[in-house]
Amino acid sequence: MPDQLPSVEIENLVKRFGEFVAVDRINLDVTKGEVFGFLGPNGAGKSTTIRMLCGLLKPTSGRALVAGYDVAREPEAVRQNIGYMSQKFSLYNDLKVIENLRLFAGLYSVPPKMLKERIEWALAMANLKGQENLITGTLPGGWKQRLALGCAVLHKPRILFLDEPTSGVDPISRRKFWDLIHRMAEDGVTVFVTTHYMEEAEYCNRLALIFRGKIVALGTPSELKRNSMSGELVLIECEPLGKAVEALQSAPDVIDAAVFGNALHLVVADAAATMQRIEQYLVNDGIAVSRMEKIRPSLEDVFVSLTTAGDAGEERKS
Repeated sequence: MPDQLPSVEIENLVKRFGEFVAVDRINLDVTKGEVFGFLGPNGAGKSTTIRMLCGLLKPTSGRALVAGYDVAREPEAVRQNIGYMSQKFSLYNDLKVIENLRLFAGLYSVPPKMLKERIEWALAMANLKGQENLITGTLPGGWKQRLALGCAVLHKPRILFLDEPTSGVDPISRRKFWDLIHRMAEDGVTVFVTTHYMEEAEYCNRLALIFRGKIVALGTPSELKRNSMSGELVLIECEPLGKAVEALQSAPDVIDAAVFGNALHLVVADAAATMQRIEQYLVNDGIAVSRMEKIRPSLEDVFVSLTTAGDAGEERKS
């Protein structure tokens, strides 16, 4: 379990590019040994935040400490205490597996007396023993991913930043990767990971949902599902689906309606009080309802609800 010492502290962090505000006054702490998820769509500000926390991008304003070092004033000290892995894996495809490991060991200043031990550990962790002389560019995606992780942690960093690390990787490799992450967290490594995969977010101890540069919700996956919906959730299976969702967008009792697979998810203020009226509303419009029930929200439901509310707020301002 994580202790209460903060590994990452963020206060009113802002990053502007001209008139565009990419990160808008975010605040949060991440504790030692915690797997912390940054969840949001592409363009929400996740990668920009990670780059600031890694000392790669200077904040416009605000303050962030990583491993006790100020990211704006002490970026080199920050970089010596972290591991960083991006969605593109940052590997050299024309080098062999062992050559990538040696190169990154040099970049991270791994002491020569520890080099053999750390490379052996990385190969074992990545399940790549016996594959040292393969050309990196020929490796399957899951193997490349594990090699990139091994390269990022050769120097035993206290904090590991993973920016969309499973993008383009098959589901089995993704699950194995998360097993590795949790083993590192159990050893006291703080893991800060960005993702847009909702099912991955369930693996995190806590999550921040970010939208248009702002944190719109913060908590454990269970807390977010329990507390962040602006209403109750109703599942409807009906035909035709397209006509139904269009009709429900203007129904008086419906806060929001969205297609989820072969069904609809509706957000309503009070499911018990409105389900019968909604069913009758659809039937009167020539839509056949085969199933209707109140359900527990998923993280995807929570995120859709929060971002829809954010869009509505922006429209009211304009």
